[in-house]
Amino acid sequence: MNTLEILERLIAFPTVSRDPNRALIDWVVALLAEHGIASTLIPDASGHKANLYATIGPVDRPGVMLSGHTDVVPVDGQDWAKPPFELTQADGKVFGRGTADMKGFCAAAIKAAIMASKRDLKTPLHLALSYDEEIGCIGVRSLVDMLAAAPLRPMMCIVGEPTGMQVASGHKGKVALRATCKGEEGHSALAPLAMNALHLAIDFGNAVRAKQAAIAATGHKDHDYDVPYTTLHLGKIAGGESLNIVPNLATVDFEIRNLAEDDPQAIIAELAAEAAKIVSNANHKSAAIEITETFSYPGLLTPQNADVMAFVRALTGSNGSIKVAFGTEGGLFNAKLGIPTVVCGPGSMMQGHKPDEFVSLEQLAACDTMMSNLVRRLEGEI
Repeated sequence: MNTLEILERLIAFPTVSRDPNRALIDWVVALLAEHGIASTLIPDASGHKANLYATIGPVDRPGVMLSGHTDVVPVDGQDWAKPPFELTQADGKVFGRGTADMKGFCAAAIKAAIMASKRDLKTPLHLALSYDEEIGCIGVRSLVDMLAAAPLRPMMCIVGEPTGMQVASGHKGKVALRATCKGEEGHSALAPLAMNALHLAIDFGNAVRAKQAAIAATGHKDHDYDVPYTTLHLGKIAGGESLNIVPNLATVDFEIRNLAEDDPQAIIAELAAEAAKIVSNANHKSAAIEITETFSYPGLLTPQNADVMAFVRALTGSNGSIKVAFGTEGGLFNAKLGIPTVVCGPGSMMQGHKPDEFVSLEQLAACDTMMSNLVRRLEGEI
């Protein structure tokens, strides 16, 4: 099977993060087994989802890991002109949910593993496929734990998120949080005698905005990013049951996307101090604001002189590098395992998460070329 044929099969599995990915993983296991490649699965507690890890070549030395996630975002409420879970080719592109983010790379990586199985590798190729990346890099953490306990771990990693086949050396970290604001119910006709939790939520939201303004004005800058500073984003405020009831509960969902130079925990501590001031100023026994972390993943900042940068640049023929706005599992591989990591894959995130998502055939061909170059390099020692 070629990359396009593998991609067609991968797209046909509707692996939205809320649903199982096991059918896709089992299909990949069977395909690899046809070529003598053994896979290790790391299932979740339900058994309906799993990570896959496979090594092609010698097992007594570290190699190069190709990493991709198998889950995709939902298509609910999106106006697709083409069937989202059926690969459609037109105008030099292939359309379908996950073509860009990131089953196109997964297909090329699987094809590379099959190609590598026919060669006499001196340096191994590792294939890692995860689940639930789209909802906080959840699934890959058990794979990270497995590699942490292994006698050997990969010497370097390529995470194949869409970068237009440019080599990305970094991305911001992320912390998703919720501020739970508590007040006291009352009749709206007597609102001043109650404690409106939405008022606390609004005041806290303003504190988040003020912190963002301060960072934008005087914080660290990295102009390799489209937004060159750490960002704070208010995503959702919820509260209240009826107009004539003073709400006693409101929640504020927000996030921090931080540069490597900024400590998100320090920002959270500052916001907690602001929350305490808001509660104190409310001067009500029921007033409270509690900040909790929903999930997080570390950023990635690979030095320009790292071996992995030169190695992947040589594979792609590109001398430059970029940084990407979105997060990846690469930060976990680097921070938790010390694996030097870059992000490089076909397509653009401008097409990801949208109706009629696509990747160009030209980008897939460029990824195949990178994979062919990689397998040739692995026939020698790195």
